[in-house]
Amino acid sequence: MRKPWIVGVLMAGLLLGACGDPTSGPEAAPPAPKVSGASPTTRQRAVSTPSAAPAQPPTVLYLGDSLAMESQKVLGQTLTSDLRARYTSAPYSGTTLCDYLEGGAQRSLVPAADKAAALVRATHPDFVVLQFWGNSWGYTPCMDGITYAAARARYFTRYAADAARLTQQIAAAGGTRRPRIVWVLQGPDPITPDRVRRVNEMYEQQARSSGDLVSDAGGTVSPASGRYTWAQYLPCTAYEHEHPAYCTQPARDRTALHRDDDYLHFCLAPTTSTPKPCPVRSPGILRIAQEITRTIAAQVR
Repeated sequence: MRKPWIVGVLMAGLLLGACGDPTSGPEAAPPAPKVSGASPTTRQRAVSTPSAAPAQPPTVLYLGDSLAMESQKVLGQTLTSDLRARYTSAPYSGTTLCDYLEGGAQRSLVPAADKAAALVRATHPDFVVLQFWGNSWGYTPCMDGITYAAARARYFTRYAADAARLTQQIAAAGGTRRPRIVWVLQGPDPITPDRVRRVNEMYEQQARSSGDLVSDAGGTVSPASGRYTWAQYLPCTAYEHEHPAYCTQPARDRTALHRDDDYLHFCLAPTTSTPKPCPVRSPGILRIAQEITRTIAAQVR
């Protein structure tokens, strides 16, 4: 009875540690709609934009796992075009919150220079966007072997503690210019739907307790009938109809969010062993990037 679930978890572990395509970068996207309200670290300069942009462009730091890895360039494009943001990203595939913590003896997939606090000290961001699906099978050594499958209570206790500790380190690194943290709520998980629901609840609780923000980007890749119901296709949005590259099946008024062989990622190019930003236009990635940008725009306009 457990075999399909185990196979799914093993597949997910392989998918989480790989993302991208051998090409050098993503295809140029059509203009994104204006929204309201030595390491892989990348930085983008602010670009000119219409007068709707804020008078004081925000500085944004983006950290996360393979979902952030595939989305990092598209998010940078939306933030710089809509908000003239100064943008730095340093995602690492396969990671979870503890990988970005400073101190401790745990092994980590993130080098010291790209820990959250180190990058806050280096870039002085106004916002730190954290996008983590919630490593649940021990892919990264910093989880000390604690997995959702084997010890659910320990997994959630540890995850909540790491969220609080990461918040404290980011706040301390910011000093008198403490950045606001934006916790990105995750989309549905077809294998363990309740796990994602509880992880999102932890993000919301942590944001409330520390005066930070949440961005329900996961809601944009969920059907209207159920926030935690997984779907490979959703109806095309007005923007996707206006930009046909993002409405993959216009005759059926629906667009693809996932490939047939990857229920987790939103990049419509095949995953590879070398993690890279998504190289093709992918509706799910753009939806997520637009929602994160909306969340920040609401704070700076």
